[in-house]
Amino acid sequence: MNTFISAAQGVGAEVYIASDINAACSYICERTTNTLLLPKQASLERSGLTEALADKCQALAAYDRQQAEQAESGVTGANFAIAETGSIALESTDEQVRLATTLPTRHFVVLDPRKIVADGMAAIPHLRNLHEQAPRNYLAYITGPSRTADIERVLTIGVHGPKELHIILLENLSDDFLES
Repeated sequence: MNTFISAAQGVGAEVYIASDINAACSYICERTTNTLLLPKQASLERSGLTEALADKCQALAAYDRQQAEQAESGVTGANFAIAETGSIALESTDEQVRLATTLPTRHFVVLDPRKIVADGMAAIPHLRNLHEQAPRNYLAYITGPSRTADIERVLTIGVHGPKELHIILLENLSDDFLES
């Protein structure tokens, strides 16, 4: 877990270790003053985080592209993470998930530390399972906030996606790599 935290922070992500659902919810709500996109995800719903965020924040569970463009934050789970690079892997076939991870200024990822693998090689069995279950699905790798150097080779944060990536580590959320 320490390797993952160091790597994620090294690429500009904020990492928070939440003691429970209430701490995770407070962390998100304290950093979101506007609309929060909250796509349906099994681990977040089962844990009660979806309900808690809906109660405490201005959360949208169903939204269109226009609403998503106005949102300040998006919250998702993750299928797994790679410690070596600080990357999150997220099955993102559902448009609601893609909108929540790309349009808002902030993206909050809630991750069970049991779903952190050492490196890309250790991720292969989980990738195989994901692709066997749904071979035509999208899988996004998210490593830090959005960044580009397209404009005169100057590194710019947040042009093609969120300016901030917050990873919330929450024990006992879900150890199922097929579930985000």
